[in-house]
Amino acid sequence: MSESPECPQPSQPPQMPQPLQPPQPVTPSRPVTPGSQASFGTYGGRPVSFVRRGTRLQGRRQAAWEEHSDRWAVEVPRHIANTSVHPDYVFDAEAEFGRRAPLIVEIGSGLGDAVCHAAEENPDTDFLAVEVYTPGLANTLIKIKGRGLGNVRVVEANAPEVLATMLPAGSVAELWVFFPDPWHKSRHHKRRLIQPDFAELASRALKPGGIWRIATDWSNYAVHVREVLAGSPDFENLHDGQRSGAESPLTRVWESGVESLVGGAPVKEGRAPVSTGHTGPNEGTDETGGWAPRFDGRVLTSFENKAHDAGRLVFDLSYRRR
Repeated sequence: MSESPECPQPSQPPQMPQPLQPPQPVTPSRPVTPGSQASFGTYGGRPVSFVRRGTRLQGRRQAAWEEHSDRWAVEVPRHIANTSVHPDYVFDAEAEFGRRAPLIVEIGSGLGDAVCHAAEENPDTDFLAVEVYTPGLANTLIKIKGRGLGNVRVVEANAPEVLATMLPAGSVAELWVFFPDPWHKSRHHKRRLIQPDFAELASRALKPGGIWRIATDWSNYAVHVREVLAGSPDFENLHDGQRSGAESPLTRVWESGVESLVGGAPVKEGRAPVSTGHTGPNEGTDETGGWAPRFDGRVLTSFENKAHDAGRLVFDLSYRRR
């Protein structure tokens, strides 16, 4: 069979080009935290101070989260990712706790040992535990339940966003940062939590006269923190010049060389020591000082015990918001 000839198609009127519309800028209702997910839409625009090592819950942790998170975990509206805080959200401590009381915020609360111990010892004070490690928050819920604590809340959130927009300005009596990730390698120092920008956010959240307590078991990070806060006009060291020279823990670390070994642990027989380079420049004697005595309100955790067992020293620093 032969193919039928194609029928001519009616001509179509020419399409007129549509004028291009200029893109409309999207303006947030409030300024967002510089360097946060809310400003970049992702963490990719800036290195962050944490790596989420696991979010999966099992067993007792899963049961605790299902049973108690509605009551003790602060539910925040997210912005892009599940650790972000929408910049329009503001935490109302008085409504959350049902009273007006001093508020202490712990950044990086881990398994909740320090914050729950402090809450038990200070029932007239309210505590907010900020953490990105979901199993750690679940562990904290278990401790809250087991100890019958009504003055602790937890939030899974990026700390800079908590300090910048979630907490009202001047609402925090004390800020605690105990044993943050030291990010040992020089190329990773930019990931360290305590930086000049973070100090500005801490100053915003703390009330005038509020206290910022910091502890680390690595001398290089301790020196880094001391330098950052010395350069901040918003904070004064409560122990400026104290524990210097031979009394300085930094001098003792330099003299011992303990941090030049892997993890600060003794070298196994038959093996050569491997330098970590964690101590930074060894200046022989620390003439600056500024180290606080150990904070009595910090319970001795298994983490800190491991540092002591390895021979490392713990550096405490305390600052007052001017």
